[in-house]
Amino acid sequence: MGDALKYATRERARFQSELFDFLRIPSVSAKSEHDVDSRRAATWLAENLSRSGLDVEVLETPKHPVVLGEWRGAGADAPTVLIYGHYDVQPADPLGEWSSPPFDPEVRDGKVFARGSADDKGQIFMHVKALEAALADGRILPVNIVVLAEGEEEIGSPSLVPFVEKYKQRLAADVVVISDSAMFQEGLPSLLFSLRGLAYFELKARAAKTDLHSGAYGGAIPNPGTALARIIASFHEADGRIAIKGFYDDVLEWDDQTRAQISNLPFDEDDFRRNVEATALAGESGWSVLERLWIRPTCEVNGFLTGYTGEGAKTVLPARAMAKVSFRLVPDQRPERVRKLLQAHLAEVTPPGIELELLEHHGGLPWKSDVGGRLLEAAATALEEAFGTRPVLAGEGGSIPIVVEFERILGSPALLVGFALPGANMHAPDEWFPLEHFEKGIGALVRLYGELGKK
Repeated sequence: MGDALKYATRERARFQSELFDFLRIPSVSAKSEHDVDSRRAATWLAENLSRSGLDVEVLETPKHPVVLGEWRGAGADAPTVLIYGHYDVQPADPLGEWSSPPFDPEVRDGKVFARGSADDKGQIFMHVKALEAALADGRILPVNIVVLAEGEEEIGSPSLVPFVEKYKQRLAADVVVISDSAMFQEGLPSLLFSLRGLAYFELKARAAKTDLHSGAYGGAIPNPGTALARIIASFHEADGRIAIKGFYDDVLEWDDQTRAQISNLPFDEDDFRRNVEATALAGESGWSVLERLWIRPTCEVNGFLTGYTGEGAKTVLPARAMAKVSFRLVPDQRPERVRKLLQAHLAEVTPPGIELELLEHHGGLPWKSDVGGRLLEAAATALEEAFGTRPVLAGEGGSIPIVVEFERILGSPALLVGFALPGANMHAPDEWFPLEHFEKGIGALVRLYGELGKK
């Protein structure tokens, strides 16, 4: 292990340069004009994995290819570690809010600013370089390695479950390691005990065939913008609870030990608010901010559009309105159950004269970790040696739907070890990743592979 760590330190500048090359590829999975870039990113990653010592294939799916790398030099009796990540990134919009071009990496204050630096190119590439360091100069690992990098995570991974089912024999593993999240705070690494799920919907309201003159028709014809605003407002009670009947029936009540563990974490709610320049906190009363983020469900309006939004004034009665709404779910909620409850609620609150259409977008199940014992201790030891601090157990407000599917299809427990930091602007302008974590994280992963191989 010592030689591998020395190798990583010696090659630090090259590793960073290669990361920047990876970040320059605009592999935006949501936009078809970037399909060629997605394939270029997959090919680039496959070539880099191959140089790291793995046998690599780029395998086709109905949309973007999957990169599959394997190293089985530890032997049939050794444990196998499946490493998952994704090479696709979010769109960079709005471009005008970036301080530097999103696909031209720039280093400022020890951070690399670029789309995908934290989510997830920077973190999956740490595994690639950790494997290179661990296998260079003829070294061998005590575990077999399988690397799976997909190109559709940011659009809900529509091709991945069929892929995992098709290749489940090759993907069979004793543990799945995923680095696609953040540490609890700077200087304090963490291991995740939960992820929230997701149910995402689009609501389309219609009242007339076309926009109408607001003087000639306003007050006589229903306004879908007003109607949809009232419908959305009906989703919450005044105390922040979700007002959809039956919504909380399946919500897991976490035990007192978990709530105490969350309460004991070093977290300042005012700092949390100030860091994003918000003027107030919000959410369900009776729960702390961390509990609201990790172990309570939410409903958020992600977008709203109606009528005339261009420059100047145009007095119209809009014919249509549209809203996008997402629900973050907790164990034991399911997206299909939330859809049925939402449909029933909409049937009750939609006013006469409004045609309302409900479309369902991608979603995923929430996850609660069952990892413990040796696996958890292996990860804790590796992180403590690399960062000098014992990691804490933390939750994650976001969603990684494939985690549940890995456990269901492969029967493999998941170990979530993230190296980004809160406030890294994932999915927002000026996304960044600390280069110190890139270096220390590679060292932590080299150690983790070794720890997972211990009897």
